[in-house]
Amino acid sequence: MNLILLGPPGAGKGTQARLIEETHGLVQLSTGDMLRSLVASGSPLGQQAKEIMGAGRLMPDELMVTMIAERIVEPDCANGFILDGFPRTVAQAEALDRMLADKGLKLDCVIEMACDDEALVERITGRFACAKCGAGYHDRFKQTKVAGVCDVCGSLEFVRRADDTAETVRTRLQQYHQMTAPILPYYAERGMLKKVDGMASIDEVTSQIDARLAAAKGA
Repeated sequence: MNLILLGPPGAGKGTQARLIEETHGLVQLSTGDMLRSLVASGSPLGQQAKEIMGAGRLMPDELMVTMIAERIVEPDCANGFILDGFPRTVAQAEALDRMLADKGLKLDCVIEMACDDEALVERITGRFACAKCGAGYHDRFKQTKVAGVCDVCGSLEFVRRADDTAETVRTRLQQYHQMTAPILPYYAERGMLKKVDGMASIDEVTSQIDARLAAAKGA
């Protein structure tokens, strides 16, 4: 089974992708991680990506699709894959469909993790982590058991991501709605788009996704 996880920043796509990996035997393909690996490989395609990134330009759709095409033929993707972070535009969605068709493959399901913008702002801006072991916490939803002390390693030092500010998060959400949200109708028209409540608990979101995937398999 091949699927895409869509949703705004902070929706929890990475968390759900890891859970799907464990329960369904699929491989999560994060385009960010793939690009970093590609650059580190030193291959001709990796060198091209490095030059583009170094110049501060956006990756061409052709390069992104080629990178994915090379990755999905590796043995660990035999049971299927989860795309996280791609496609971001209708043009990329169309290019992905053409590439998969050329390989005799197709997408089986597109999961949209629907979220409320203001709730996401609160979710993201409240995040912090242990500076020593990386354990994650939240001002409201997951505080340390003992104030100022990491539950895992006992460290007293914590960090927050510099870009986890309300202004930055709202900008990222605006970009998502302007650029990525238009691909939702593209997949809806093809009968592949399935929506889940991205604001629910992690377990509830997982349950909803499992139900959507089961329905897709039976279709």
